[in-house]
Amino acid sequence: MPVAHIEPIAFVLLTLSIVLAAARLGGSVAERFAQPAVLGELLVGVVLGNLPGAAGIWSAQVRSDPMIGLLAGVGAVVLLFEVGLESTLREMLRVGMRSLVVAVLGVIAPWLLGFFVGRILLPEHSVYVHVFLGATLTATSVGITARVLRDLGQAQSLEARIILGAAVIDDVIGLVILAVVGSIISAADHGTSLSLGAATIVLAKALAFLVGAFWIGAFTSPQLFKVAARLPGRGTLLTTALAFCFLLAALASLIGLAPIVGAYAAGLILEEAHYLDFADRGEHRLEELVRPISVLLVPIFFVLMGMRVELGAFLQPGVMGLAAMLTLVAIVGKQMCAFGGIGAPVDRMAIGIGMIPRGEVGLIFANIGLGLTVRGERIVDERIFAAVVVAVMMTTLVTPPWLKWRVSRVSRQRAAAIAADPATP
Repeated sequence: MPVAHIEPIAFVLLTLSIVLAAARLGGSVAERFAQPAVLGELLVGVVLGNLPGAAGIWSAQVRSDPMIGLLAGVGAVVLLFEVGLESTLREMLRVGMRSLVVAVLGVIAPWLLGFFVGRILLPEHSVYVHVFLGATLTATSVGITARVLRDLGQAQSLEARIILGAAVIDDVIGLVILAVVGSIISAADHGTSLSLGAATIVLAKALAFLVGAFWIGAFTSPQLFKVAARLPGRGTLLTTALAFCFLLAALASLIGLAPIVGAYAAGLILEEAHYLDFADRGEHRLEELVRPISVLLVPIFFVLMGMRVELGAFLQPGVMGLAAMLTLVAIVGKQMCAFGGIGAPVDRMAIGIGMIPRGEVGLIFANIGLGLTVRGERIVDERIFAAVVVAVMMTTLVTPPWLKWRVSRVSRQRAAAIAADPATP
């Protein structure tokens, strides 16, 4: 039966079966080669999105199917909620000024470098495209660096605390940048310009939402979970947490921010101390309860991102050059973070390397750009999207071996110094 004649529900179920099986296969292969599963999921998506013949008709329908797109969007929300759960608001406030300096440097430098790459290599595009292109390079994927540091037994080192704290902060900064840049682009698309005052209002709105969510959530979430704990039956903790996440994501969307901003804030707000009553009655930790939902929905997002990469785009003039330059400035830009370590007894190069991987947040930025236009011009077209995906993949690939080499070398040097002089700090 032709794909076009399959009932909508059957088409969605068939697609989910193929996508989930392919994602697990690709993720397993990537992990076998000591790489993050997300790389395998992206590559599988690229393969599925560029199949010939009847399979190509199916992949084209998947890319444009609203239900699959909706599931992928929910997957992105769950992903950012899960990332937020890995940290807490208290931890983010505790990392101090040094992590803040590292984060700010790690946002400004890649953004400016990405902007100038766009100006040089994409002169036919508007300044809005160049600004958004730089914004896609700002965020750091904390999960990849955290995994490497944990495997090396360095998760509690000073470098690790600075890197992980800065990664959390620059994700927040990146999400605020996304809100401001998205509003500027939307205003331009409607034929108006966003004045400095209006841009300030957008920025203030984004910050007010985050601060308000943190402040109100810190007071209300313990009471919310205390009431929920009185309800009989199992599953109440997960249901309450997801309802809280989706509520903040919806509120963020209603005031003009990306839903992922609210989801990330919800994850940061919720702390284990808020739901101790559930632990007392034998329920698993919230992170463990969310993981099956994440395993179901998040791969759909990454596979769909891969499917939107058209291999034919790489044959167009300048695409490979753009991908190479974006990868270069993505790496070089994060090395500016090393200056944030000046004056502290840390290895500054390790800090710069640890901030390199872009991962999921960069892909989410690029995906949002696919839906933005300015007077008919797409902010992120197929060529730019393909180049950004390559940059994300390359920064994700290069970080683990480079960081392992640097941290291992520093550890050996410190051990040798201590052996030579036991008084060495």
